[in-house]
Amino acid sequence: MKKTSKIYIAGHKGLVGSAINKKLKESGFTNIVGKTSRELDLLDATATEKFFQQEKPEYVFLAAAYVGGIMANNTYRADFIYRNLQIQQNVIYNAYKYGAKKLLFLGSTCIYPKNANQPMNENELLTHELEYTNEPYAIAKIAGLKMCESFNIQYGTNFLSVMPTNLYGPNDNFDLEKSHVLPAMIRKIFLSKSLMENNWEGIRADLEKRPVEKNDGHTSNEEIVLLLKKYGVFSGKVELWGTGEPMREFLWSEDMAEACIFIMDNVDFKDLAQNKKEIQNTHINIGTGKDLTIKNLSKIIAKTLDYKGEILFDASKPNGTMRKLVDVTKLNDLGWKHNIEIEDGIKKISDWYLEN
Repeated sequence: MKKTSKIYIAGHKGLVGSAINKKLKESGFTNIVGKTSRELDLLDATATEKFFQQEKPEYVFLAAAYVGGIMANNTYRADFIYRNLQIQQNVIYNAYKYGAKKLLFLGSTCIYPKNANQPMNENELLTHELEYTNEPYAIAKIAGLKMCESFNIQYGTNFLSVMPTNLYGPNDNFDLEKSHVLPAMIRKIFLSKSLMENNWEGIRADLEKRPVEKNDGHTSNEEIVLLLKKYGVFSGKVELWGTGEPMREFLWSEDMAEACIFIMDNVDFKDLAQNKKEIQNTHINIGTGKDLTIKNLSKIIAKTLDYKGEILFDASKPNGTMRKLVDVTKLNDLGWKHNIEIEDGIKKISDWYLEN
């Protein structure tokens, strides 16, 4: 990419898209295009085509997606498969139709089978059944990477796919129902600590910034206590889903952004497809190659926030896949490695959350 190349970031306000946007600007790129969902609904095929026809971006980062944690994935199954398929096919097809030089599609490591060999390398794809709770989202992401491969094979495009592990960082989603485990845990522990300390000013400020079930903090203390109880948040006690034994890997979102820009600049589809009789599994895992249990994650967050209360686990709720550690050999061999370790990252995201 040249500093003046027109670059479109689909999802430029989201967790990864905002990090890519920030890194590109810091690196001196001057022609970056971003549209909010209100300005451009990527579910709308006509609107998406009109955008590509007018803007004709040279490089596309497809970071827009409908995402959430285990609870949201299992509850809104139709939304997760429909919305993600629509977004992907509209952006990928129009990037091809209007001559984008390169596209980078962001998927997820939930594409891998629930019983995949650990750590999961790219060849584990489609070797076994998926984890039930996020199956619709996983199928949508598999379709996206296969769409990129198929357009490359048939039309000679240069569309790449990356599969990041669990991401966290600035502009993360802290919704108590729909967010991923790490940001949800930070918020729950903060709210529980605030209840312990009778910090109602902090609780109301939190709810005003991020309402829960339309409660923006302008209700009685009793109503807020009942609402938070529904999400496992009590004074001096937090209840989390599952046993706490599943292991998860986490990558700082700005590390993810650096990896995406590195791949866009240094890797082509032909590099990934060479020496393959059948061209498949050309996607690239992005992660740290390190994981920890959810229980240990909660301990690090509690220590970071100086939380003295209890953390309990509800074993009647689903665990999800027991382990999802990615093999990052391909990525490391291409020349990129992560920078931020989990302890430092939790301190950074906790500080960001408290400041925002």
